[in-house]
Amino acid sequence: MNFYQQIIAKQGDAAEATGAVFFGFGAVCCYFLIIVGVYVYHSMALMTIAKKLGAEDKYWWAWVPILNVLLMLELAGKELWWILLLFIPFVNIVVSVIVWMAIAEARGKPSWWGIMLIVPIMNFIAPGYIAWSD
Repeated sequence: MNFYQQIIAKQGDAAEATGAVFFGFGAVCCYFLIIVGVYVYHSMALMTIAKKLGAEDKYWWAWVPILNVLLMLELAGKELWWILLLFIPFVNIVVSVIVWMAIAEARGKPSWWGIMLIVPIMNFIAPGYIAWSD
């Protein structure tokens, strides 16, 4: 292989690497936008639930990590120490379902809507239903 063929081969490799980098960057950006969208949706739902359940002074907690968990516990009528249960693997799933069941009951919805949070796709629908349905 002569000198020019080597340069062309290296340029082809560089083009493939550049394409891979741009594809990876695009994928990361899409993933980030999806995560932000889900966070905004859940925060808006929790904020609406807080306003409807009479926690107008604390509704902004829905947007702050950790405080949003404290808000959920308050809306569910659970004690503050329940937050410790949310740090235990696998137990946190059960506790989250129990908390969301209590929130659904407080909103006058069937408690099984809280169970929907462990069902894929329904975990996006359930908070919105609890928040915005009459």
